[in-house]
Amino acid sequence: MNTFPYYTEEHEMFRDSVRVFTEREIAPYSQQWDEARHFPDEIFTKVGQQGYFGLRFDQKYGGMGLDYWYVGIMIEELMRARNIGVVVGLLIQCEMATSVIHKYGSEKLKQQFLVPAIRGERIAALGVSEPNAGSDVAGIRTTARREGDDYIINGQKTFITNGVRSNFITLATRTGGPGPGGISVILVPTDTPGFSRGRELQHTNVPSSDMAELFFEDCRVPVNNLVGEEGKGFYYIMDLFQGERLVLAYIINSLAREMIQEALNYMRERSVFGRKLAEMQVWRHRFADVLTELEASKMLTYRATDLLNRGEREADLVVSMARLFGAEFIRRAANECVQVFGGYGLMSEYWIARIVLGIHGFGIGAGTQEIQREIIAKRTIG
Repeated sequence: MNTFPYYTEEHEMFRDSVRVFTEREIAPYSQQWDEARHFPDEIFTKVGQQGYFGLRFDQKYGGMGLDYWYVGIMIEELMRARNIGVVVGLLIQCEMATSVIHKYGSEKLKQQFLVPAIRGERIAALGVSEPNAGSDVAGIRTTARREGDDYIINGQKTFITNGVRSNFITLATRTGGPGPGGISVILVPTDTPGFSRGRELQHTNVPSSDMAELFFEDCRVPVNNLVGEEGKGFYYIMDLFQGERLVLAYIINSLAREMIQEALNYMRERSVFGRKLAEMQVWRHRFADVLTELEASKMLTYRATDLLNRGEREADLVVSMARLFGAEFIRRAANECVQVFGGYGLMSEYWIARIVLGIHGFGIGAGTQEIQREIIAKRTIG
């Protein structure tokens, strides 16, 4: 029977390599890292040695020159370790904070920032969200004022993944007037005088991935650290969000797969009134619905991947649909999975109880559910 996507032998070989890496380097320590609310920096080095940070990037920078199918496969396999924080931290590095450099940055910036990031030698963070501007990227207030051959940066960022450990920030900042046309992207090394980190934030969805507040007080960086053209940053970020939303859809589907498998295993073992839960029609039918929704969410995500790879105009619409559907679906799936466990589903020693604490975060990251609906409505209704 034909399947979609049409994976080749090369795809399956890559899948096997990521699965082996995950089983060896992440899975044995996953719970320990979540409890410690931190995973070690050396994971970035190990992932860089595997070449995973450069999947879609040009080979001349140390990348592999592949496409989003490989990114999706990597996420599906990394998520078998059941640690969202590790996966999000690594995907910030290989997609969200670096793809804008690869696509729009100067050759000098690629050599200075992208190449060591692909190797895992420098850790990147994406600085967009602010206390008063999350999904509303056009509303950011952090400023970069031109002074000779430098920008002087002042402002604040929050909810920044990799913010504690990062060596540089891919920063969205205001270089012009109000609105989207005044925003630019500038690379800021974290050893720049005037840069400081605030609180390390305690996030329920990604406990082992560091998240921080960032502060910029008269940070002076060279004008050459500008990515692309001044005033085009909003459009670069919107372009970047397509890949970020696709990544999130893959994370959602992979986590749902793990949650459902955990619940099914319990249903096959747990007896109530002399019968296994898996033999009871009420649970069999409820999970028939959940499994059908998982397949629908996966297929929508795969279609989005295909369109994005081919550069189709429809890609942004379907990516938002995949992100929207996935975040709604995983909430319903989480409710069913926890319910199966009864009282045990509320005990912190059970993985299912710990993981559902952050499920609602999937409806917020990479643009809220309301933003996704507005994107879809604009493209389809007008």
